[in-house]
Amino acid sequence: MMSRLQRYAAKAAAALTAGVFLCIAAYILARGIPHLTWELFALRYTSSNVSMFPAIINTLIMTLLALFIAVPVGVCSAIYLVEYARRGSRLVSVVRMAAETLSGIPSIVYGLFGMLFFVIFLRLGLSLLSGALTLSIMTLPLILRTTEEALKAVPDSYREGSFGLGAGRLRTVVRIVLPSAAHGILAGVILAVGRIVGETAALIFTAGTVANLPKGLLSSARTLSVHMYVLSSEGLFMDQAYATSVIILLVVFGINSLSGALANSIAKGNGKYGKDQHP
Repeated sequence: MMSRLQRYAAKAAAALTAGVFLCIAAYILARGIPHLTWELFALRYTSSNVSMFPAIINTLIMTLLALFIAVPVGVCSAIYLVEYARRGSRLVSVVRMAAETLSGIPSIVYGLFGMLFFVIFLRLGLSLLSGALTLSIMTLPLILRTTEEALKAVPDSYREGSFGLGAGRLRTVVRIVLPSAAHGILAGVILAVGRIVGETAALIFTAGTVANLPKGLLSSARTLSVHMYVLSSEGLFMDQAYATSVIILLVVFGINSLSGALANSIAKGNGKYGKDQHP
């Protein structure tokens, strides 16, 4: 009886989550799609067309820069914690506590830190680089923790079998453990991308609000979320702000779909490899 109630409760929670998402998505699409015009995709932003095209390019550049910094550091840190560090050591406890603490800090605090350290102290100014460095710090705990859990989910028998065949630890991690944990690692990257695309508070203090295509990494730039915030705060282009929210929704959905397809293809490839190796 209790298991049945738990199953129904889980289904109800899942249905509620899906319902909330569908309601939000339907509202955004209904308010934004009628106002999507070609002027919003002009190459240059002006006060008359309020084009979001520069913001789209800036968002893609910001996402790639932040992931380029955060993913290697987060994945390598998780590999050390799971595969190399002595279990139960004080260093592992400190790193995990730091990651959990960082994940709970509000984004506005990250923005203030990025402004004081990257913008003022390092003299990077309001730029793409300052914003990307701030976002990499924000997403690092998420990538680290999800990668760590994905590596822990890999059975120890995989490692023991690789060691038994004479492979070293590094080869075992690269050829056996990481491909088996790729699905979970990509899930963490997907969550990080969603946070990067939707971040506003931290980027206002670090990347600025200039609505032009960047000339370099030290150029100030406005992402889609900042673009939507500026339009809505001005109160003059609310229809265009809703149209921008539609594009943000589509960008996040497209990135999640592509990442999910990539993760599934990797998982199928690993399953096929295992089947070929163990008839």
